[in-house]
Amino acid sequence: MNDMNDLIEKFQNVSIATIATHMFTLGFRSRVVLGLSPLHSNGQRMIGPAFTLRFIPSREDIDTMASYKSEEHLHRRAMEECPPGHVLVIDARGDASAASAGDIMLSRLQQRGGAGVVTDGGFRDTQDIRALDFPAYHRQPASPSSPIHLHPAELNVPIGCGGVAAFPGDIVVGDDDGVVIIPEHLVDEVAAATNEMTAYEEFAAQKVTEGRSLYSVYPATDASRSEFEQWAKSK
Repeated sequence: MNDMNDLIEKFQNVSIATIATHMFTLGFRSRVVLGLSPLHSNGQRMIGPAFTLRFIPSREDIDTMASYKSEEHLHRRAMEECPPGHVLVIDARGDASAASAGDIMLSRLQQRGGAGVVTDGGFRDTQDIRALDFPAYHRQPASPSSPIHLHPAELNVPIGCGGVAAFPGDIVVGDDDGVVIIPEHLVDEVAAATNEMTAYEEFAAQKVTEGRSLYSVYPATDASRSEFEQWAKSK
């Protein structure tokens, strides 16, 4: 596992768009969790290893509000056991007909040092979650209580979130465009390549602003790469 501060530094200045592009060059076409929107504001980024929660459809004789009283209830345990610095990634089966969590649960996750939360379903109490200023991504608001449609089945196992496989320890990065999940063993390679890509994109954007054609700078050519290296040295 990467040191948390080192991990944050690796991806602090890299967009998920750039990460997705590099993942494509490695053969990965579906590492972005599509259809999600951030509830937090101010461009706050989310970076951390995945801790997972898997929901299945609820069952009427098991899933009641009374069941939340048990300290073994996996939904509450997820908020109490997600390690500091980790992102809670929730497999809600794409179901936003009941809440994946609300503001009180996410406040507890935040207070325990969680790095953020992602669901392919929906959260309730969205205005209060926004006030937390805690990285939180969902598909749409979901007011009904969780047990109406969702049963928490497992913690920290491989899951699917929005059609993307998420394994415990995979690195989750979020920005205003959404969320990307990076296989843990590729983190260092992806970080090095995407930081270099980010620097080149800054160079290319500057040159386009100055009037250069896309053909000469984007994507990179041998000539523009050489020019970039000189530009980078001057920086």
